[in-house]
Amino acid sequence: MQASLNRQGSPDAMRMLDQFGNQRFNPLFDLGAWHGFLQPEKVAEYGAFNGPMIIAEEYGLYLAKQLEKLRISDTISGKTYDYKDATVQFDNHAGRLQQQYQWPDLTLTLTLDFVTPRTALVSTQLVNKQGQAKTLQLQWQGQLLTDWQNGQSISAQYPSWQRQMTLDPQGVKIQLGAQRSTWNMMLSGASRYHIRRSVSATSHPQGELAYQAETKLSLADNQQRTLYTSHSYVHNEQEWQTENARLDQLFSAPEQAIGQSRARWHAYQQAGLNTDSLLPASLAKKAMQTLLGNWRGHAGELKHDVVTPSVTARWFNGAWAWDTWKHAAAMAHFAPQVAKDNILAMFDYQVQSSDSLRPQDAGMLIDAIFYNKDAQRGGDGGNWNERNTKPPLASWAVWELYQVTKDKALIEQLYPKLVAYHQWWYKNRDHNQNGLAEYGATAHPLHNDSKGNIRFDIQPQSNTALNTQVTAACQSKGENWYQCAGAALYERALASGEYLDIDIGAQHGAGWESGMDNAARFGFINQAQLQAYADTHYQGDIKRARQDWQVRFFENHDDQGQLLGFSIDQESVELNAYLAMEKGLLAKMAALLEQKEDAKQWQQQSQQLALKVNQCFFDTQSGFYYDRQIGLSEQDSSGCGGKLLTARGRGPEGWSPLWAGVAGQQQADRVAKVMLSTSEFNSHIPLGTAALSNPAYHPDIYWRGRVWLDQWYFGVMALDKYGYHHQARELALRLVHNADGLLEDGAIRENYHPLNGAVQGASNFSWSAAHLYLLYRQLSRQN
Repeated sequence: MQASLNRQGSPDAMRMLDQFGNQRFNPLFDLGAWHGFLQPEKVAEYGAFNGPMIIAEEYGLYLAKQLEKLRISDTISGKTYDYKDATVQFDNHAGRLQQQYQWPDLTLTLTLDFVTPRTALVSTQLVNKQGQAKTLQLQWQGQLLTDWQNGQSISAQYPSWQRQMTLDPQGVKIQLGAQRSTWNMMLSGASRYHIRRSVSATSHPQGELAYQAETKLSLADNQQRTLYTSHSYVHNEQEWQTENARLDQLFSAPEQAIGQSRARWHAYQQAGLNTDSLLPASLAKKAMQTLLGNWRGHAGELKHDVVTPSVTARWFNGAWAWDTWKHAAAMAHFAPQVAKDNILAMFDYQVQSSDSLRPQDAGMLIDAIFYNKDAQRGGDGGNWNERNTKPPLASWAVWELYQVTKDKALIEQLYPKLVAYHQWWYKNRDHNQNGLAEYGATAHPLHNDSKGNIRFDIQPQSNTALNTQVTAACQSKGENWYQCAGAALYERALASGEYLDIDIGAQHGAGWESGMDNAARFGFINQAQLQAYADTHYQGDIKRARQDWQVRFFENHDDQGQLLGFSIDQESVELNAYLAMEKGLLAKMAALLEQKEDAKQWQQQSQQLALKVNQCFFDTQSGFYYDRQIGLSEQDSSGCGGKLLTARGRGPEGWSPLWAGVAGQQQADRVAKVMLSTSEFNSHIPLGTAALSNPAYHPDIYWRGRVWLDQWYFGVMALDKYGYHHQARELALRLVHNADGLLEDGAIRENYHPLNGAVQGASNFSWSAAHLYLLYRQLSRQN
């Protein structure tokens, strides 16, 4: 089977969401452009590339079903060249779309290439196959969409939003009015879409939001002529001034620009493909196309180019920290400059000690950056996130990039920044200063009040002492929910158990910081699962059962008593495995920079932490690694404080010490046995985010059952690293062959159903593509 991407689609509304919130269809985006195109799927749409989809700063929206639909007629005979009578061939090449229509006497070929970070160029090639001259009338038509979503008009959704279409002999200018809808569409008022042709045409408006243009073209017998049409999308006037100058240069040498685009894609494939991989080359190409399609050129608050998680997922047109590390580790091998820019984009916002908002987080890399900053930073965006960071895989990505480029200057630039980030974990996320870090949350209005007291929302049980305390001390939010602040009241609530539900912002921050947002190990379990757990372990006593799933938080302060942030009450195994691996990578960087003493110290620290990971996180009884709850008085046989959180079940964090290379062989053998058990992780699609035996497991819960391809990759490579070569290949191929659409024309997805392989989550998902590509490179057919 050949893996490919279905590029066809017929957008009827600006927003056409599937059940997971993705824009339907898979448009081609390239070269960092913020607009993309589809192939038509209906005969009535032939003669144009469908769309475009534009990224309205943070949200992908279809602007039109079609712009520049071409109609051809012969002025002498009056014949119209009907597309239904043509022999038709559509091709989705790497980095370009092509349509060819053949009639007995005429061939039309439309080809679309991205030639600048803001412009796609359509080549319209006409070949007269008749033995006499022709004069053709070419007529272009286009219309903007009038529906917003599900039959609702745009005017009903945004009554004041204006779009203006201006026509001239060279093309069409579409001005998009200002609209600052935080969760749907963000436009500056200077955003525009511009169409420019290489030939003059007479244009006519067809109503307020539609146009028609026509020109005549003479073709001698057997003559071939090519016309060019640019499609540009910009966010503001400054971008337009830059792009307008590029267009003048482009139209002076269009074939040169097209040649450069195709040479660029040839270089990607020359560098990125090999012949001895376990996985098919067609899947690697699909992964590369997915990553390059999610590449956005620098714009707004994004100071460098980024690779976003998904251009088609509603919320994912920004850059996240650990997504970035994964994307860069893969793209280093075929698009190293894009990988480098993506890394630098995150370091552009590394917190400094002089920061006006959070100087206490100096060294931290924030979770997510977008076109717009949030209100705290003076912007009006809703997706920018400084509530947490992400797992420390930055050094892994940087070193992977260095292995390809040998760019020592990049190591010189980033080494001190990586050291500052590494040290931040021990300053801000090691509550008991024992050298084992915790995930947590920053000081933030959604985590604490102005006095630094931790916030939480609670539904107390009626007619209880807790209910009396809550109603007296907290603010009502309606429906028996109250917003409270203060660690003492939170502790009283947990101890009493007299509540129906409780929600704490720092818990979400800690989950996000781990990247495994609602994983069971962070206390996330639904009420039905909790009751089943209580029935199994505590004769139905929900209060006792809840104690196993409660999370507490520590306030972390500096020597002057300033709040640094919060740590969840558990040291996480993969966090510390990653930190041990990172120390080893920092040792290599220090050695490269001839900082011999630093290299020696980093290497010693790496070895020491690896020993501690095996001592403190491995459970000899079940043969698996778990997080360790701290802040308790008891101490288990390991000699480490607190207790292992075995009650919350097993997840992919348990094989992270193997992937990081810090596990001993004996521990690895025990972990491999669990991974390969059909009652644990070895399901139809293997290596899910919770074992089948996990009390909080569900095959359709984000991080409690679904199969995420990063954790699948870590697991497969962990097995291979510790000698389980055959099993690693078997699990790799199981996913590739059982995941819906992966070896066909479906988009690469965020995650997959562990029991039936159904697609789940975001479409065209970058880190899934990145890990498929890395596995393609790293796992050969042979041992």
